[in-house]
Amino acid sequence: MNKVLLMGQANVGKSVFFNRLAGANVTVSNYPGTSVDFDKGRMLLEGKHVDLIDVPGTFSLQPKDRAEEVAVKMLEQEKDTVVICVIDASKVERGLYLALEIIERGYPVIVALNMWDTAKNAKVKTDVKKLEQILGVPVVPTVATTSEGFKELVSRMREAAPVAIEEITKSVGGDKSETHN
Repeated sequence: MNKVLLMGQANVGKSVFFNRLAGANVTVSNYPGTSVDFDKGRMLLEGKHVDLIDVPGTFSLQPKDRAEEVAVKMLEQEKDTVVICVIDASKVERGLYLALEIIERGYPVIVALNMWDTAKNAKVKTDVKKLEQILGVPVVPTVATTSEGFKELVSRMREAAPVAIEEITKSVGGDKSETHN
């Protein structure tokens, strides 16, 4: 793995997440041919430095504006990458669509349920183990503002591996391809 992409919707804490993981070694760049900015830094992972890219916020991989187009292009250009899909833990269902799209495209994914403290205060409960079982990818509750969950997230990144979307479908509703007479 040479790169880590941070992806998620706007306002899920990706920038705070990025700053915690990259520290002070950050550059702000424009995506070629656009006015869309993104942050690039480096993080230490298993003793070696890897590039960390804060991809512009996107709701899906079906772009509706220029920033989302850039997000999709950045994902498509990065083959040897792990994607940290940052989701607002108080609105998990909103972020799952994007996470599933990324998984469906064959990328190794780890899901960060960020703003876990906000979700707990709002009495939103998510069965992390069950979600992990359904998606087939690591799922880690985090609070970017305090770094809560970051050690676990970084240590579990090596578990991120491509998952066949059919496996997720089977775990959610059983194998629908069987014919019953």
